[in-house]
Amino acid sequence: MRLPARILAAAGLATLLAGPAFAVLPDEKLADPALEARAREISQELRCLVCQNQSIDDSNAPLARDLRVLVRERLAAGDSNGQVLQYLTDRYGDFVLLKPPVRPYTWVLWFGPFALLLVAGAGTAFYLRNRRSEAVQAAAGLTAEEEARLQALLATDAGDGAGDETDGERRR
Repeated sequence: MRLPARILAAAGLATLLAGPAFAVLPDEKLADPALEARAREISQELRCLVCQNQSIDDSNAPLARDLRVLVRERLAAGDSNGQVLQYLTDRYGDFVLLKPPVRPYTWVLWFGPFALLLVAGAGTAFYLRNRRSEAVQAAAGLTAEEEARLQALLATDAGDGAGDETDGERRR
């Protein structure tokens, strides 16, 4: 009876500890809670240039820490959220944003998956349509010329097949 209780307690503790782990260190935090909230909001929109699939808020990489500190410095200097983002995109390009803007050079990112899906759907429809037309042609039967050719081939095979059976019986 004690073992299931221990397992449940361990599972409960693991569930509590499995929450989001933010990489923001205590020495990075701003004293003003409103500015800190803005900094966290901005840092969730910025990509870690080392990890590339995490925000700088979630990353432990040294560059992500430097970017978090830079965001907080810019906010403390009085920049708006948009000005901070603009400063970082001017410095690092649109790649620093987790959601890059829709521009001609990012169309592949935004519309590429949909284009591939359309091409795959069209290819599947084309394949199924051709397959169906082949089945209809097969069901329609043979032309008179094809029927005569088939009968001639079957008659030739019947003569050859009998000889093969005799040869096969001789080999045994």
